[in-house]
Amino acid sequence: MCGLAGELRFDQTFADVGAVARMNAAHSNRGPDGEGIFSLGSRCFGHRRLSIMDLSLRGHQPFIDSTTGMGVVFNGAIYNHHELRQELETAGYHFISTGDTEVIVKAWHAWGEKALDRFLGMFAFVLWERDSGMTYLARDRLGIKPLYYTVDSDRLRFASTLPALLAAGDVDTSLDSQALHYYLSMHAVVPAPHTILRGIKKLPPASLMTVFPTGKCTIREWWNLDFQRGDDDEKRSFEDWKMAVLDALRVSVKRRLVADVPVGVLLSGGLDSSLITGLLAEAGTPDLRTYAIGFEAVDEEAGDEYHYSDLVARHYATIHEKLHIPAVDLLQALPKAITAMAEPMVSHDCVAFYLLSEAVSRHSKVVQSGQGADEVFGGYHWYPPLMQITDPAAGVDAYRQVFFDRTHQDMENLLAPHMLLEDTSGHFLESHFAKPGANSVIDRALRLDTTVMLVEDPVKRVDNMTMAFGLEARVPFLDHELVELAARIPARHKIAHGGKYVLKEAARAVIPAEVIDRPKGYFPVPALKYLRGSFLEFVRGTLDSTAARTRGLFRRDAIDRMLESPDSYITPLRGSTLWQMALLEAWLQAHGI
Repeated sequence: MCGLAGELRFDQTFADVGAVARMNAAHSNRGPDGEGIFSLGSRCFGHRRLSIMDLSLRGHQPFIDSTTGMGVVFNGAIYNHHELRQELETAGYHFISTGDTEVIVKAWHAWGEKALDRFLGMFAFVLWERDSGMTYLARDRLGIKPLYYTVDSDRLRFASTLPALLAAGDVDTSLDSQALHYYLSMHAVVPAPHTILRGIKKLPPASLMTVFPTGKCTIREWWNLDFQRGDDDEKRSFEDWKMAVLDALRVSVKRRLVADVPVGVLLSGGLDSSLITGLLAEAGTPDLRTYAIGFEAVDEEAGDEYHYSDLVARHYATIHEKLHIPAVDLLQALPKAITAMAEPMVSHDCVAFYLLSEAVSRHSKVVQSGQGADEVFGGYHWYPPLMQITDPAAGVDAYRQVFFDRTHQDMENLLAPHMLLEDTSGHFLESHFAKPGANSVIDRALRLDTTVMLVEDPVKRVDNMTMAFGLEARVPFLDHELVELAARIPARHKIAHGGKYVLKEAARAVIPAEVIDRPKGYFPVPALKYLRGSFLEFVRGTLDSTAARTRGLFRRDAIDRMLESPDSYITPLRGSTLWQMALLEAWLQAHGI
């Protein structure tokens, strides 16, 4: 796990090494173990390293391979790099390092773009050919690793984070009205290639950008998730699916043990992280470390789930650490957590992950985490009603009612007139549901949540908050082979009995029933849902600031109504609408926009 950056010039001038150095500096938290810059005329590449595989200097980046005339900067982990190395050595390739970075270069030289299909893992990399002048930007299938860019007729710059591109300078920082509509409608989800800033884009998941020396850029999708299933899939028994899920998850968890440092677990006490813990213990992981976090309760809403995380930790005799955060510490951490966001994210557990990552990084450099299980195996409350709907148009309306934070009419009442466009989010939902590859309403919803909503909220949240402290988070539920398997499982096996049914039944062979049959939990941070005292003052100060009033994104009467009664404005996903507005403004101010 690392941070990468670079500049490609198309106007026959030298690349700006200073700009790349500034981007590298912005990635210092992502890569505390090393730094490198390589400049080749009109191209310059930078890298900050977090040493996880091949801890020696042989794994230093940018990695230059003089025998193939190629180089790479890489963020992520290729879990099958040992197997690929053996295959490439048999084909005559020689290696000077033991990590996964060099494998990417040799595999690309051997197989070209088809090498992407061979990689099992999470990755964003930029690879260049010395002699042809071609450069390739690639992102993993499910967008676990980020890659942002800005491009015009003279140059292309890229980086692992949006703030790094801001540090390079000369970026159009005007707000993208379309992205703002997404942000306020879809729980801060802004689908690629958009970001909240007009001048910065992000490479979509499973995409390959090919950059020619002339400046021509093409982007193609190299993988997609297919929810269509054959007769054998429909006839397969529930017991067979259950065992297939457990077998695939065992493989996924074991893959994510590939590292030259110990691997721990972020243990919330829910089904997903508990199952990962159980499978790691089953695999014989020595001195397994687990970590949990809790906050103060507000009214009747609890701020921790220690009962369940303690139960799992005792059951597997892990080295367990609990972190309890007083409200005052939570408030003090908010500005730093907001600054750590590559894009504005409203989920309350961003700050939870930020503080948890800070504590975990003192003991571990790699952890496994349970993100993705709800989307992949149908665990959210809005899925059962969608099972009953057969008409696609009705499915679009039903999904919008349960997931969207606002209607388009609400948006008209909230946004200043100059920021309001047509119903951008509604059009996006309709077009995504209309894509081929999923026939039922429920499968279309699961596909959207797995390939878009998951990428732009939980996955990005975990990457940003863990990498703020040089901590690598691995997500077994997003192993692409497991995700492809889950897409083939008939929805009735996933959505039954409140959701994630096939996963819950598979888990009974591994973890205690009390964890499986408990009420659904989450990372609770009630102080950011029910805004009171100092937290409400933080929000008020942000929205009343000179910067916010000058920017004028929101109608002032709407803000005043919410500030008078913040508990009255809660979204269908149980978030604070007032917090969404304040978070966006606080993020813009934190990054000098």
